[in-house]
Amino acid sequence: MSDKPHQNLAIIGHVDHGKSTLVGRLLFETGSVPEHVIEQHREEAEEKGKGGFEFAYVMDNLAEERERGVTIDIAHQEFDTDEFYFTIVDCPGHRDFVKNMITGASQADNAVLVVAADDGVAPQTREHVFLARTLGIGELIIAVNKMDVVDYSEDTYKEVKEQVGKLLKQVRFNSDDATYVPISAFEGDNIAERSDNTSWYDGDILLEALNNLPAPSPPTDAPLRLPIQDVYTISGIGTVPVGRIETGTLNPGDNVSFQPSDVGGEVKTVEMHHEEVDSAGPGDNVGFNVRGVGKDDIRRGDVCGPADDPPKVAETFKAQVVVMQHPSVITAGYTPVFHAHTAQVACTITEINQKLDPASGEVAEENPDFIKSGDAAIVTVRPQKPLSIEPSSEIAELGSFAVRDMGQTIAAGKVLEVNER
Repeated sequence: MSDKPHQNLAIIGHVDHGKSTLVGRLLFETGSVPEHVIEQHREEAEEKGKGGFEFAYVMDNLAEERERGVTIDIAHQEFDTDEFYFTIVDCPGHRDFVKNMITGASQADNAVLVVAADDGVAPQTREHVFLARTLGIGELIIAVNKMDVVDYSEDTYKEVKEQVGKLLKQVRFNSDDATYVPISAFEGDNIAERSDNTSWYDGDILLEALNNLPAPSPPTDAPLRLPIQDVYTISGIGTVPVGRIETGTLNPGDNVSFQPSDVGGEVKTVEMHHEEVDSAGPGDNVGFNVRGVGKDDIRRGDVCGPADDPPKVAETFKAQVVVMQHPSVITAGYTPVFHAHTAQVACTITEINQKLDPASGEVAEENPDFIKSGDAAIVTVRPQKPLSIEPSSEIAELGSFAVRDMGQTIAAGKVLEVNER
């Protein structure tokens, strides 16, 4: 473990804009992946007729992904810069993988948005930026990639920058804070070293921009909230739930409760990166063992918290949502799937309380009959099965969600208040 402050960094953007190549390049340039591994990948890529994919292979090390040339799983990789110790959450770009992106981005502090210079803002670029904002990602670094393809043209870079700037304003991302860097992940321009090919650019190169990100302030004063990603059975230890601590700390000896499964016990051991630790805090990915809790007692989507301050379970909750895209209109009674932290639960929008003006946030209409794409609203939601969720004002990390239906992200939002069951 590094003694530098830790950040989870999401790499987001449209499919084929070069995210995986950028990740491989970052790991290579920071010494996290040795040269000979890249060489092996290069030979393998060429054999498969995918020359140029060698950096992407560093992340896409699942055979299936190589055959298809797309990223499916969220792979975690670590690298160090002068200021931070980063875990990369490589977010898949393909539409069918947006739900991975949702659980991925909700775990990230800041993000690098990859936009290909030769393609500009694409449909998923919009969706990812919108989700990033709604899920509380702080700052964006925009990597304008594939500059080698457009002959390092300053005009093309400026055009893309303008497109992205407009997009950020539309979703009310604080676009003044965004940093733009012209790069070529494939050639290595402006990633670890300044490139002569972009002599017209004098801003930060990518690693400098990463070093300049604000350090995330750890939410340790909040109670423990640890959404469960998976539950394993490990011989010699027993049942091991795995997840990322969002708030609070987890220590051996703590009495914990899992909600909504409503089981609990005493924490015996806590592991990080296959080593036992005596305490873990926000941002740490942990596996832990709880006395008396078996594999069938808990599941993905449960949240672990202190027994004396357990995670809330919603009978209903009030939320502020923004509708991104819906083919028709949304009315009371609509039941899509809500993705909150690691849970995916069908929920019914029982009432649309207020329609908001998305620009000002003021109430535009009380009890409207419907909402449609582009609208923001306050709604009342009833989960179809138990869901642990928290008001965004109390525990922001467990207060945001995305709404999916028909294979796409319909809306995203944050929880205002929870009516506990």
